Amino acid sequence: MFRGVRGALRTLRRALCAAVLLVPLVLGLGVPSAQAADAVGAAPAADAGAGYWHTSGRQILDSAGQPVRVAGINWFGFETANYVVHGLWSRDYKSMIDQMKSLGYNTIRLPYSDDILKSGTVPNSIDFSSGKNADLQGLNSLQVLDKIVSYAGQDGLKVILDRHRPDAGGQSALWYTSAVPESTWIANLKALAARYSGQSTVIGIDLHNEPHDPACWGCGDTATDWRLAAQRAGNAVLSVNPDLLIFVEGVQTFNGVSGWWGGNLMGVGQYPVQLDVPNRVVYSAHDYATSVAQQSWFSDPTFPANMPGVWDTYWGYIFKQNIAPVWVGEFGTTLQSTVDQKWLAALVTYLRPTAADGGDSFSWTFWSWNPNSGDTGGILKDDWQTVDTVKDGYLASIKAAGFPGTGDGSGGGGGDGGGSTAACAAAYAVSSDWGSGFNADVKVTNTGTSALTSWKVTWNFTGAQQITNLWNASYTQTGSTVTAVSTADNGRVPVGSSASFGFGGAPGGGGVTGVSCTGA
Repeated sequence: MFRGVRGALRTLRRALCAAVLLVPLVLGLGVPSAQAADAVGAAPAADAGAGYWHTSGRQILDSAGQPVRVAGINWFGFETANYVVHGLWSRDYKSMIDQMKSLGYNTIRLPYSDDILKSGTVPNSIDFSSGKNADLQGLNSLQVLDKIVSYAGQDGLKVILDRHRPDAGGQSALWYTSAVPESTWIANLKALAARYSGQSTVIGIDLHNEPHDPACWGCGDTATDWRLAAQRAGNAVLSVNPDLLIFVEGVQTFNGVSGWWGGNLMGVGQYPVQLDVPNRVVYSAHDYATSVAQQSWFSDPTFPANMPGVWDTYWGYIFKQNIAPVWVGEFGTTLQSTVDQKWLAALVTYLRPTAADGGDSFSWTFWSWNPNSGDTGGILKDDWQTVDTVKDGYLASIKAAGFPGTGDGSGGGGGDGGGSTAACAAAYAVSSDWGSGFNADVKVTNTGTSALTSWKVTWNFTGAQQITNLWNASYTQTGSTVTAVSTADNGRVPVGSSASFGFGGAPGGGGVTGVSCTGA
């Protein structure tokens, strides 16, 4: 992630969670409409996503040739001095992954630094009390990564490994430093590629996070030309695991035009990445809002109508000209400003599928799952449990179908209990009200002794309110009675865990009676 256009290197993300204050959304500024949410359409053919993936033009295809789409989340920490994903000081890793799946994310991008490949690197800040993370005790960082990959695969989530930093000290402009030369970078990429050979849960590797000045694209200088370095590294990875996708980010500046770190892919048209194994390259852009840094386009008088043209110029043309797939590997915001709300609404619209099955589309992973990202916050709130339903609601219309798992995915601190009673409770709260309309959040908690596979929430409005849009569930309304039902993506809720959905309604008020929840 990038901290500023002209700023210093991004500082190490700390484990201390910063409270994120969100202003109420104004109706129409970006909460997806019911029609838009439904536009995700029918899921692709059964079991789409199986096996290793490859590319064809702008699409990513599974082993059977079916189109698939990455619609996921960044879970950082392995790149920091904790040497493990963050939040395990609060929760079991399995419950975390289960919750990602329940919210409809189908892929996890896992940032790491080369430090985790050093002999003797062990994780810290993991809570083992009350049985949490029990199977991680005594493991080194790579062994913990193995466990996370394995459980994600059981749950049907794919994993993209992201070489985020050369060491835990901070981001680097180039793919190498004096302490971590290119030879080490490539050796470690090959080691990870070989480690997960035959495990199609790991679909690919993001070669280096956010190259920026003096990194160039197509300049021909082997010391600074990121495109040439990506070819060297990509070929090295494919030499030991030819099935992987190679994710290549952009640079900061091309032909005098600057943008976000890693977000400038303008040089691809003239200088494409060419690998020895065909149909493996996915280009990756990063894009952020003003909570990260200001850019000239935010003050354009036509904003946000100017944004599709900006994205077309920097990276969208690659997809639209059928050159290669494009994955927005990072995007995020605290959502504190109206500008940021408009930016995210515009980006979500830009990323929406162009085909009914959702496969012909940009891919993405939101930054971040973690709440302790200082300039964006996360999908989780500071308790590492509660979902920020406003942020998650923005993403509802661009989520995608899940993938077949390698097992039942149960167990662990967030897994199923030993009994067989399915039960749930629903908590209803109005999050904002502006008179002519309102937004509300509903949290469904598994209060039983077995995992839920589906849930249904019913309530009655006390006035004449009608739902205008609803995300992360389907619903029917007859008079004042509303019934909301889980989707295929978020029906599974482990014991003690929660799922959430939200909606907008009109007129204001939003008072309800008779809130009930039933689970199966």
